[in-house]
Amino acid sequence: MSLDRIERMLEIISFSWLPLLKGAVYYTIPLAIVSFLLGISFAFFVALASLSSNRVIYTASRSYIWAIRCTPVLVQLFIIFYGLPNLGIVLDPFVSVMISLTVSEAAYCSEIIRASIQSVAAGQWKASYALGMSYGQTLRKVILPQAIRVCIPSFGNQFISLFKTTSLAALVTIPDLFGAARLIAASTFEPMLLYLVAGAYYLILCSLLNIAQSRIEKNFVYIKAH
Repeated sequence: MSLDRIERMLEIISFSWLPLLKGAVYYTIPLAIVSFLLGISFAFFVALASLSSNRVIYTASRSYIWAIRCTPVLVQLFIIFYGLPNLGIVLDPFVSVMISLTVSEAAYCSEIIRASIQSVAAGQWKASYALGMSYGQTLRKVILPQAIRVCIPSFGNQFISLFKTTSLAALVTIPDLFGAARLIAASTFEPMLLYLVAGAYYLILCSLLNIAQSRIEKNFVYIKAH
């Protein structure tokens, strides 16, 4: 590799790190956080519906989970962004990505919540009912606090996976972290270099998320032990 080539690569890297950082701060991180929080909120109700004794509610929730988990997020995103305009519904690219990620996360997180609730011993329900608690009180004060401890590791993994999935936003014109890399790669004709830089960003950010997840898990273990 010639010296001129190395200098050009270093120049491109020095020029591109700020646009990629802006893409991460303005789009990638907000998309991941907002979609995850909305997804968990929706997932809670889907999980309860999956545990419902009402056949209609149960079937509706299981059908939703089945449909979402068995289709790619990219297909869901394209249906929302490119398909809905045919029905007269035009959404902002950011909103389209947020909705598709939220819908997807809700399906996966609902299964995590459902399994966590079912992992709590049945005797906890019986004991709570014996004390005169209602279903809602038992769920809120007894079952969910225990289920949350079980959910934490899985939620951490799910958020990290979602963070990487936000790169799909680049396909609907959003200049997120990966989108910014694509734009610069197209103008500099250096796709390998730019995608390696983008990969380094994702590696660093996801590594930080892994560290945060480990600390949160340790705190929950400490709280549980005391």
